Amino acid sequence: MMYSKNPETDRAVWMNGNVVYMIDQTKLPFSFEIFAAKTCAETCYAIKHMITRGAGSIGAAAAFAMAQGAAEAKNDAELLSAKHQIEATRPTARDLFAAVERVFAKARISVSAAYDEAQEVAEETAQAGKRIGEYGNELIFNGYGILTHCNAGWLALQGFGSALSPIYEAHRSGKSIFVYADETRPRSQGARLTAWELNEAGVPHAVIADNAAAHFMQHGKIQMLITGADRIAANGDAANKIGTLEKAIAAKYFGIPFYIAAPLSTLDFSTSNGSQIPIEERTEDEVLYQEGPDSEGVMRRIRVVSPESSAINPAFDVTPNSLISGYITEKGIFTTESLKFLR
Repeated sequence: MMYSKNPETDRAVWMNGNVVYMIDQTKLPFSFEIFAAKTCAETCYAIKHMITRGAGSIGAAAAFAMAQGAAEAKNDAELLSAKHQIEATRPTARDLFAAVERVFAKARISVSAAYDEAQEVAEETAQAGKRIGEYGNELIFNGYGILTHCNAGWLALQGFGSALSPIYEAHRSGKSIFVYADETRPRSQGARLTAWELNEAGVPHAVIADNAAAHFMQHGKIQMLITGADRIAANGDAANKIGTLEKAIAAKYFGIPFYIAAPLSTLDFSTSNGSQIPIEERTEDEVLYQEGPDSEGVMRRIRVVSPESSAINPAFDVTPNSLISGYITEKGIFTTESLKFLR
């Protein structure tokens, strides 16, 4: 399946009239489908059930949901209820809360102001990704092997991406690079989404098992680790998809730089350190079952865990700032110390 995408115009989430449209990430890479959410409740469902995912795209979807909520609300109480409903969908993602606050404030003025603000949030997110790519490309050199974890491509940050944006920019500029994409269990965002994006863009890559990264680091195959983030605390501690912490520890041991790529909307100065970041606990079924097409293309869901066993499924972990080399943002590349100047 090939999808011809223009990063300047194509988005993972968009709104037309009262309907929020999004690329259904639960169907990729086996089919390309668009999900249409006609109400605030339907958009909330899409966010919670990961039809759209990735910090930036979650933020854009939340902004549109808040605009829908403004149009549906008959009074201030219903408007506030819509806000709380959206915020309850993905508690770790800072971009969601930042977007909802912006649109909610405009909704107090008028519905049209809320719609305009939601569109502005979505477009700012896309443009932030573009600039992240331009700054991050400066850190990538010819011949680099780059490890990623989870998906932080254009599906996750509207048009360009966060962690993948510098990779795309490096590839476009003619640098010879190779990407190692962690599977990122249990939802397999790396195996399904990152790999699909890289293939569509023609970027050389391979999917690796989540527990293989240190092996490739040890053998000199990886020169950089780059991921996105769902929330960055004031001190630089960063929450990202579960498994990021162990990759950061291995990278530190082998002297490999680890960069977080994220828009400034992901920074949460009201949270002093990573211990205060709420960690989303998701259903155990994501661990107990896997889904994919059979030989005839029919999607099947099968249990892959001992029938009598249960599972625990934290969606995120927190990487301490001491393991992070820098933060690639739309305003430039920052260290833990210089983040405070962004307040």
